Amino acid sequence: MKRQEIITRFIKQARIENYSEATVKNYSSTLKLFLQYVSNLKVNKISDDDIQNYLYFCKREKQYSFSSMKQVLATIRFLYGKVFHQPIPKVLDIKLRKPLYLPTVLSAKDISRLIKVTNNLKHKTILLLIYSGGLRLGELLNLKIGDIDSESMRIHIRQAKGKKDRYIMLSDKSLAMLREYYKKYKPTDYLIEGQKGKYSPTSVQSVFKTALKKSGIKKNVTVHSLRHSFATHLLDKGTDIRYIQELLGHKRLETTQIYTHVSSHSINNIKSPADFLDI
Repeated sequence: MKRQEIITRFIKQARIENYSEATVKNYSSTLKLFLQYVSNLKVNKISDDDIQNYLYFCKREKQYSFSSMKQVLATIRFLYGKVFHQPIPKVLDIKLRKPLYLPTVLSAKDISRLIKVTNNLKHKTILLLIYSGGLRLGELLNLKIGDIDSESMRIHIRQAKGKKDRYIMLSDKSLAMLREYYKKYKPTDYLIEGQKGKYSPTSVQSVFKTALKKSGIKKNVTVHSLRHSFATHLLDKGTDIRYIQELLGHKRLETTQIYTHVSSHSINNIKSPADFLDI
């Protein structure tokens, strides 16, 4: 089987199995790199050692992150199981040790400052929507006008990560700003529109960076930090973590539990032993 035929079959099978286009694109890119690495070998001549050498190359030479290594493993497993219809090589039977990186969180005062220094109404609406609902960037950009339900005060997030729908709350402040925004900009299809239809991710990132600079906040944060802050602030207020899991659209509770490490809800209720010293 030639290289291009393998790639074509891989993409076709992934689409048949209803993988998202973003996942198909990422997996096929990973596949191309693997096939390039073993280009001097015939498909049926690729050994476990060849695969292991490639994994080592990705980790040591390319310095792939945990998530990138997971993608490499998943891609090669899919290749053997669904395209070659062969047993998955035992060398791929790996359980990666996940590092614990705590997200950087903005305080409620930080969020207020970001929104206050943003004068453009569309930009202000973008920042408030992401924070108020804990949205991923792609979820914001895919919102349609009809996804805003002002009667039940909720927003319908459609076919998000993992091809799942969910509902999130619509805050009173977000609704008030949305009404003002709608009157001024009159979007026709997507809730947040640019000059050529859907607003671009780079534009949102630029909006956030500008607000960050104007507010004087020095923390190393990104647009996604607004989502982290949403979850952490809910936890700080005592919201049950399972509700937060549903609002974020997490498949596993373990993913949501990362915020217990950065929440001040429990930490602030613990007295340091230094406070009991007679000094």
